[in-house]
Amino acid sequence: MDRTAPLATIAAALRRERERHGISLTELARRAGVAKSTLSQLESGAGNPSVETLWALAVVLEVPFARLVEPPVSPVQVVRAGEGVAIPSEHARFTGTLLAACPPGARRDLHVIAAEPGPARAAHAHIPGTVEHMIVTSGRWRAGPADDEVDLGPGDYLRFPGDRPHTYEAVEPGSVAVLVMEYV
Repeated sequence: MDRTAPLATIAAALRRERERHGISLTELARRAGVAKSTLSQLESGAGNPSVETLWALAVVLEVPFARLVEPPVSPVQVVRAGEGVAIPSEHARFTGTLLAACPPGARRDLHVIAAEPGPARAAHAHIPGTVEHMIVTSGRWRAGPADDEVDLGPGDYLRFPGDRPHTYEAVEPGSVAVLVMEYV
């Protein structure tokens, strides 16, 4: 896995949030219980951060974990099965892979959708600010904003603006997905 991009994202986020709080590198390290040298490495885009280290820093900086690890993304995002920034634990055989963070004040509905091959289901635009998240559990789908659909297979994740016309189309029999409707 190429860890360069995630490390650069983490470095920029740590610097940004530390400076926003107006605290020194030494003070942030002290409050988070992290070695100053470790924090210095992380802010320079080096090191190998554990999920525990990043959580401790997020707590002190009073930000969601996602703000430290999630790079800025376009309104349409696809995460293929096996992709994503997997951050390991120091203490267990555990990795956390963040797919999408919930913005403050958001409301979400969770759906399981199933379809068979045939005409696509055309969905009208939902209320302004709606974002849809889709995770394919079986089969193959073509989905997304009208005229910008993507092909998805088992384990793939798609995020797109739900406040624009969009479609869902089963490409294989027995296609099933989890759909999260996020209303801001």
